[in-house]
Amino acid sequence: MTATDGTITSRALILDALRGAERFILVTHENPDGDALGSLVAMHGVLTALGKDAVMFMGADEFPLSYEYRSVVLDGLVSEAPADLHERTVVFLDCGNIDRSPAEIVKRPGARILNVDHHHDNTRFGTVNHVVEDASCTAEIVWDLMHALDVEPSPTVADALYVGLVTDTGKFMYENTGIRAHTMAAELIETGVDVNAIYRRLYEEVPFSRLALLSRGLAKVQRFDDGRLTIAQLSREDFEAAGAEETDSEGVIDLLRSVQGTKVAALGRELLGTDKAGRWKVSLRATDGQVDVSAIARAGGGGGHRQAAGFTTQLGVEELVVFIRDAITAQIGPPAS
Repeated sequence: MTATDGTITSRALILDALRGAERFILVTHENPDGDALGSLVAMHGVLTALGKDAVMFMGADEFPLSYEYRSVVLDGLVSEAPADLHERTVVFLDCGNIDRSPAEIVKRPGARILNVDHHHDNTRFGTVNHVVEDASCTAEIVWDLMHALDVEPSPTVADALYVGLVTDTGKFMYENTGIRAHTMAAELIETGVDVNAIYRRLYEEVPFSRLALLSRGLAKVQRFDDGRLTIAQLSREDFEAAGAEETDSEGVIDLLRSVQGTKVAALGRELLGTDKAGRWKVSLRATDGQVDVSAIARAGGGGGHRQAAGFTTQLGVEELVVFIRDAITAQIGPPAS
């Protein structure tokens, strides 16, 4: 899958671990996206096909999922740690930092952790770390492991892998889309994946509240430094006025990213819930590769990819704008005017 000796070695170690253990618990990062969910479901299906005892874990506070992911089949998922947790190998999928994980799963003595991911800033927190930085998505790594384990994908596994692939490549438009991504897509389509049906579930048939929230976000768009930063924010009041859920903000950032001249697009949304007052979730997107937004996110306590990242902050809107502008300047210098 890659020419680097380290990744070839880690692939062999991960395969040995998956073959050798009998009981697993599979986890991913908080606020799971398409790749997180797709990788989780696909790995569960692969291990089940091998006759393993595998469960998926996501905390109850992760539900409801974002509207587009509610059709993902989560059979075998638990929201409370199983009684035999200490006997299970933990498989982390698409999680670059252990701090973005469910604490009850990992903060225990002797936990054996298999870390499967493609984030370049992964902290290598596992007992075994299989981090393939040039993979388009974690689902692509699971697809590769599935082949090595001689498992044929079930319809559920194939759909899950395709969801992970199409979302993390931005519908095959991001620069992480390579030959393997298209090869994987072609193979999954050949197995029976209904591309149009998945596209409609992910990107169409959305509730009107999402459109209402979008209109409020676009009304607040600001541009700074000759337009190289395009930013908007959604407050609690915006969500209430639109009758929207937190997940209805999905997609706003992509419109900001598409504006001509933008180097970095940013969306700040105020977190809902009485225990989250004053906290904002910030999503970042880069356009042409000049700015590494994962570095900005790490400085804010988060992480992600070079072109897509995020963090949570208590900075006010004006302070947030200053923070992002300064971070961009630190990477590519001051604006021309």
